[in-house]
Amino acid sequence: MQPKWFSKLLRLHRRAGTNCGTARLAVTDHGRDARATFARLVLIFAMGAALASAATPDWLRTAAQSSLPKYPDDTKAVVLFSEQITTVANNGDIKTRYREAIKILRAEGRELGNVAVSFDKETRLTYLKGWCVPESGKDYEVKEKDAVEVGLFAEALYDDDKAKVIKIPASEPGNIIGYEYERKRRPFVLQDTWDFQEQLPVRRARFELHLPSNWEYDSFWLSHPAQKPSSAGSNAWAWEVEDVPAIQQEPEMPAWRSLAGRLGITYFAPNGAADSAKLGSWQDVGRWYAQLAAQSRQPSLEIKQKVAELTAKSAAPIDKIRALAKFVQRDIRYVAIEIGIGGFRPHEAQDIFSNHYGDCKDKATLLSTMLAQAGIQSYYVLVNVDRGVVAPDFPTATEFDHVILAIQLPEDVDPNSGALYALGQDPKLGRVLFFDPTDPYVPLGYLPSALQANEGLLVTDNGGQLVKLPLLSPSLNRLIRSAKLSITPDGTLLGDVVEIRWGQPAAELRARLLGLPDAERRKATEEFLSSFLGGFTLLGYKVDGLELDASGSNPVLTYRFAATGYAQQAGDLLLIRPRVLGSKEEMRFDKKDRQYPVAFPAATLQSDVVEIRLPQGYKLDGLPQPAAFDAGIADYKSKVELNGDTLRYTRMYEVKDVLLPKDRLPQLKDFYRKIAVDENMSAILKKQQAQ
Repeated sequence: MQPKWFSKLLRLHRRAGTNCGTARLAVTDHGRDARATFARLVLIFAMGAALASAATPDWLRTAAQSSLPKYPDDTKAVVLFSEQITTVANNGDIKTRYREAIKILRAEGRELGNVAVSFDKETRLTYLKGWCVPESGKDYEVKEKDAVEVGLFAEALYDDDKAKVIKIPASEPGNIIGYEYERKRRPFVLQDTWDFQEQLPVRRARFELHLPSNWEYDSFWLSHPAQKPSSAGSNAWAWEVEDVPAIQQEPEMPAWRSLAGRLGITYFAPNGAADSAKLGSWQDVGRWYAQLAAQSRQPSLEIKQKVAELTAKSAAPIDKIRALAKFVQRDIRYVAIEIGIGGFRPHEAQDIFSNHYGDCKDKATLLSTMLAQAGIQSYYVLVNVDRGVVAPDFPTATEFDHVILAIQLPEDVDPNSGALYALGQDPKLGRVLFFDPTDPYVPLGYLPSALQANEGLLVTDNGGQLVKLPLLSPSLNRLIRSAKLSITPDGTLLGDVVEIRWGQPAAELRARLLGLPDAERRKATEEFLSSFLGGFTLLGYKVDGLELDASGSNPVLTYRFAATGYAQQAGDLLLIRPRVLGSKEEMRFDKKDRQYPVAFPAATLQSDVVEIRLPQGYKLDGLPQPAAFDAGIADYKSKVELNGDTLRYTRMYEVKDVLLPKDRLPQLKDFYRKIAVDENMSAILKKQQAQ
């Protein structure tokens, strides 16, 4: 799903939290592309690197003498010094030198000696070296001739992104490693980002900017107090920060880059002297992308014929939209071919249609082209799938990693009758329906949960505007679980369960089960049951509605099980937990003071109705009290009743928003503590004495 077109500046940040395209590959390896790259490097790293006597540079020796504050015991390494020096030429060419010195503190930090620096046809790597300064003994040096060149991204059919990889020897606790490299690039936009906060603590970081005479810049400080620069020469400036804390991993935290301090820089060439685009506002960014993609949505005869075929039986505009959206979502495979500017510019609609593949911006392009032939206008929306990374105060094209569409709804379309929920209202365009043609699990009318309440750049021919994508209401992200069960005299729990899902829970189930054989789907249900039941046997299993179809059917999962020893004997008492399956104690907090807000995947409404028929010879001796807890952002209610010989348990859990500020954390902790207690309460039955 996730495209590569922003990867030249960002994707390696996600893996390693490093500056501008340097990947310390083993730090945080996510995704199939990273795993494929890392697999290719295992043999390389096993070969080791040539060891040579080192001419250790002065900046590294100075950094090695740094005094350090006390860090938490689990800190694996600290960045002693990082530096980024950017020099811009009159024609817009940019030369940047990067330096970083790291002290390894724990064994887990050894992996930081594996350094990969990316480059492509637009970005030349002109210099690369690495060093190790051990606690005792001689320093070592790794030169560029010791590097191995690899391709980076496995999800692309072809791209020109590569990396040179070096292994710095003796990357052991107590030792200091450093590397330095230089890249020359001709960027498509005159912007830069200094990411000085990462997942390691930083003792000192420095950014230096050199611009041609008469050039100017705008600076944007994100998640950090603004700092004034010092002079670094003629039309040159330097910024510096010290003792920047690490972004620590916490359960259910927002995307770490949305929390990390960074500096965005936009350069301005006088009178448009440089060829690269000037991006001083979101309007500029949108105008630049509109011009870049202007020739991509030209319909061919084949596309026109396909639109006529797909919409022949569709009189209503919404039916035409559904037919075309279904075709692009299902029949156009996600494959990327991205070279140079192709990482930003969509391919031509005819090529996408003929090849039956493309990446996210290509799929959006083809659907937009086809919709236009049906008389329906649509517009690109650029987003980042990590909510909060795009900052409203920093107009940029480099932070986006995904493209969807805003479909302009005709006036006669009634959204209430068509399950069209992902709606926005634009002052000029009117109602627009946001749709992701790349996501194979989310139907038209809904929006993937990662995109909800996110920032998107809506692009028109006149420019762009940053808009807030809609947050779907909890009632549209539903899970309804109903169970009819019985308890045998020996304590075995037996019966049937039906689960129906809409929205985000449905998308999660599709993502988990689609593409799996039936045996693996059955195993997934067994793994779920094992979290709540001991000694169970899955007696029956069926799932319907996984595939997206025009009827908008929802996934329905039905299964039957038996669990021995579920009811606990205590003398003449029988203890039964009415909450059989599923736990709403979603957040588990450790004893550390939390630093960041809590991020929920989606607003949701989930309910359970469980009926348990009691064994003969027992009477009720005690029921859990009804519960009702409110944390503001979330509600919880439960109730147990006796109807004849049947216990009836009902539970409702609702999350109303996706982000909880840190100052409301105590209330949320108390909320989930109460849920944990309530979900483990038991009904008490007493054995009747024989008459």
